[in-house]
Amino acid sequence: MTYLSDIEIAQQTQMLPIGAVAARAGIDEAYLEPYGRYKAKVDPALLKEPGRRDGKLILVTAITPTPAGEGKTTTTIGLADGLARIGKRVTVALREPSLGPVFGVKGGAAGGGYAQVVPMEDINLHFTGDFHAIGAANNLLAAMLDNHIQQGNALGIDVRKITWKRCVDMNDRQLRNIVDGLGGKANGVPREDGFDITVASEIMAVFCLASSVSDLKERLGRIIVGYTYDDRPVTAGDLKAVGAMTALLKDALKPNLVQTLEGTPAFVHGGPFANIAHGCNSVMATRMALKLGDYTVTEAGFGADLGAEKFLDIKCRMAGLVPDAVVVVATVRALKMHGGLDKKQLASEDLAALERGIPNLLRHVSNMRNVYRLPCVVAVNRFPTDTDAEISFIIEKCRALGVNTVLSTVWAEGGKGGEALAREVVRLCEEEQGDFRFSYELNGSIEDKIDAIVRKIYGGDGITVLPNAKKQIERLSGLGFDRLPVCIAKTQYSFSDDPQLLGAPEHFTVTVKNVKVSAGAGFVVALTGDIMTMPGLPKVPAAEKIDVDENGRISGLF
Repeated sequence: MTYLSDIEIAQQTQMLPIGAVAARAGIDEAYLEPYGRYKAKVDPALLKEPGRRDGKLILVTAITPTPAGEGKTTTTIGLADGLARIGKRVTVALREPSLGPVFGVKGGAAGGGYAQVVPMEDINLHFTGDFHAIGAANNLLAAMLDNHIQQGNALGIDVRKITWKRCVDMNDRQLRNIVDGLGGKANGVPREDGFDITVASEIMAVFCLASSVSDLKERLGRIIVGYTYDDRPVTAGDLKAVGAMTALLKDALKPNLVQTLEGTPAFVHGGPFANIAHGCNSVMATRMALKLGDYTVTEAGFGADLGAEKFLDIKCRMAGLVPDAVVVVATVRALKMHGGLDKKQLASEDLAALERGIPNLLRHVSNMRNVYRLPCVVAVNRFPTDTDAEISFIIEKCRALGVNTVLSTVWAEGGKGGEALAREVVRLCEEEQGDFRFSYELNGSIEDKIDAIVRKIYGGDGITVLPNAKKQIERLSGLGFDRLPVCIAKTQYSFSDDPQLLGAPEHFTVTVKNVKVSAGAGFVVALTGDIMTMPGLPKVPAAEKIDVDENGRISGLF
């Protein structure tokens, strides 16, 4: 059988004009700012309309990622279409893809098969220019920082203690570590520097957590760019950069409206790195989606130990959100990889490998149910090679935890393949009452909070804090940052900080190598393992397969 590629499916779909999508969502034309025929920005003034009540919030998360794939975004979109098919008023809230991964390893990131958001080419490429605006604001701050030093350095900034980097939305390892300011006195002060990918910029995290333009300005002003010779922090506010940065970001801050293949309204807005930031779409998009739907389906990056933990402990804490239900996405194939199989061995039934791998799913499910106290369902993306025995095995194991398992075929069938999952989600929202708790409280020390996540969510025995990280924690605590939430930067491929430890490892400790503050975003970042904030391209980049014909039709984009 010949299957159409994701982009071929998307290009064959007859999209609704964006005005019709807005009307379906109940958005008055006065709030709509079209970007062509099929995408638009929505004025946040809509949030101030009286009489709009929030709908139910559904979080879609997943098991620990593997090369076999789990289909979290695809499930999110298919679930939303499934909810629409059973008569519910529904909206979706998703992250925007980064150009780096699009041209690097993974290709597009707008769902897959018959569960996609469209126009997928636009969403995966420049879209409405949000990421360009974020990069420009980031680099304006960098330019003003270096200019301040060049023009006399009245603030006494120590060039050896500058923490702010420039950024570009591309995977480019050549820019990780550079020396700039060369060429003599007129061309700047020579210093070591480097680039991050745009999604790793703190401005992206600030952008996604801001609740208004005024909140955005306050957060931008708190961003620390470096330290003085006597170790005092220097902020964007000190450099008088906030007004100009906000001017670059004011239009980008408006949520983007697009649609699924089945015409369900979808907000695609913001996209912080899920490793080093909180990995969720913008607060403003989520709030807008909640005002416009009886059900809003959203997702968080990577597995539940990263994306869901940060969604719940950071985003929900800051924005005052509480999910009504959680969907944990899994596949038989991925669980067998967690059980030790190679990707080439996944087509045959192997209950022994599945039994070795399923503790990964069960730990994620237990965290949602027993740590965060939220109603939960497991969605299994079914592949043709999955056997009834393997599916039954998963169903029984999850039932022992008091959680139902629903098969999802949204990749092949779109919303029709998500109807069963949609009905279970509605049942959870109507019949099961959550008792939401955070995994830690803010009154503990930085070490206490990191340790709580490692023990409660990862299943580890605690943390090892290296001497350099201890000094950083002492300095940040002295500056009053010890009462902020923590954001752990670690590999997405394991509960631990070792990507080789698959499944549900036990008796491990997580090594904290560095600790820094994202003062604008409002969290402390604990770096573990080797986390890259500027990825590189693979040996054969996805970019090599992308092309455009003489009619402007793009091919090879996933």
